[in-house]
Amino acid sequence: MGSGHDDRRLMGQCYCGAVHYQVQDAFVYAANCHCSQCRRTTGSAFKPFAGIEREKLRVVQGAGGLLIVGEPEGHDAHCAACGSLLYSVVREGAFVHVAMGTLVDAPAIRPNKHIFVGSKAPWFEITDDLPQYREFPEG
Repeated sequence: MGSGHDDRRLMGQCYCGAVHYQVQDAFVYAANCHCSQCRRTTGSAFKPFAGIEREKLRVVQGAGGLLIVGEPEGHDAHCAACGSLLYSVVREGAFVHVAMGTLVDAPAIRPNKHIFVGSKAPWFEITDDLPQYREFPEG
């Protein structure tokens, strides 16, 4: 049906290996999010994520071992054993934001902007030339 990256499947997993997922290499957007929630869930200065339609991600191992934090239409999915944040369900349940650090295979997309830099960690300095947005980019 599709061609190129749309047909390619990427594998991802948590730190301990209990949960594995598969996602199409057809991400629509990618960014580095500096909001306080992403910092807290990752324990890092920002969360590199790639967004894709929810139905294009499938948990293939350990689905019963997911810790879901939030509501069905907007939540974070962690491994209950090791705590790794695997993905976030967003946009009223229509999309997932895959935590790019959990991908085993390299996606075609790369983050192309920094978002929520208005609330970034004061101890972190952005040193690349990607566009920076105080919150969400306009349009």
